[in-house]
Amino acid sequence: MPQPFQLAVCAEMLWQDKPIEWRAARLTERGLGVGLWNWPDHDLGKLESVGANYTIMNGYLQGRLSDRDGADKLLTSARETVEVGKRLGVDRLNLHGTGLGDGGIPIPLQGAFSPGMELRARDTLHRICDLGEEMSVIFTLENLNPLDHPGCPFGSTAEVLSLVSAVNRPQLRINLDLYHTQISEGDLVRWCEASLPWIGEIQVADNPGRCEPGTGEINYPGIARALHCMGYTGPVGMEAFAADDSDAAVDAFVAAFTV
Repeated sequence: MPQPFQLAVCAEMLWQDKPIEWRAARLTERGLGVGLWNWPDHDLGKLESVGANYTIMNGYLQGRLSDRDGADKLLTSARETVEVGKRLGVDRLNLHGTGLGDGGIPIPLQGAFSPGMELRARDTLHRICDLGEEMSVIFTLENLNPLDHPGCPFGSTAEVLSLVSAVNRPQLRINLDLYHTQISEGDLVRWCEASLPWIGEIQVADNPGRCEPGTGEINYPGIARALHCMGYTGPVGMEAFAADDSDAAVDAFVAAFTV
């Protein structure tokens, strides 16, 4: 059966008893891209030596979208991260509405919007796009969910789509995380359709549990067929834990997205 998507797996979440470079090599042997989180956690030389296709990595270490101090920190951090991303050949650099601390808790915690936040966030994202244009890189803005990441501004699928479509520049795409969308809004196929012109990557995990496709309530083979019918041929990354065996989790992911 044909494989219409560019498949990748987050190396941080599987084979957690193994070094990160071992995990990257294992995924590369299977013909899959490799997703990463924060680059300071790893030995960059060892990651370089694997020769992996690193598909996505956090594009910043600190900062936030909607205030001047946070935006300045975000841009400084993003510029530093771009250099690391270029060293590893990372395809996309990922952003959130604000920095995430231990356990995914936003820093700072913002439970409500204040006037002007969205306009300031757009301004910040235009600055991010200027950086992307200067450095020839692509950033993505990821949606989150309020259960795992309470108080994160610009976390919902609707808010992320609103921002990215308003900025509407090729240096900024949506990282549409369907695990988060399922918890926040559901209606996954229609969110894929609405976001399609701006999608840079689709990320998946089943719910509840955030494990591989087939362990929860989401019909990922059906979503894969719908994406194929829409003409989507871009990246699909599994950002999920293994319910039991990591190799079996990868097998289930690949099977779900083989149309």
